[in-house]
Amino acid sequence: MITARQSRAARALLGWTQETLADKARTSLTALKRLESESGLEVYETTRDQVRRALEAAGIVLLSTDKGEGVLLLHDRDDRPARR
Repeated sequence: MITARQSRAARALLGWTQETLADKARTSLTALKRLESESGLEVYETTRDQVRRALEAAGIVLLSTDKGEGVLLLHDRDDRPARR
């Protein structure tokens, strides 16, 4: 399950606005704002799933352990310099 902090951190890594993520996740901006709210507002699980899928498609890995949670941005293999 994606958390509010993970969504905001992932957007920051990607340089995306809330509008961009809402568009890519095919969800409403209001639903995304609810998901990213620190107030613990109720959000449909389908909304969380759509946001998670959009972020993962962009190269984000959601991390979760008993010690905490976070995000990782994978580098595209095409962006790496060729080995010699």
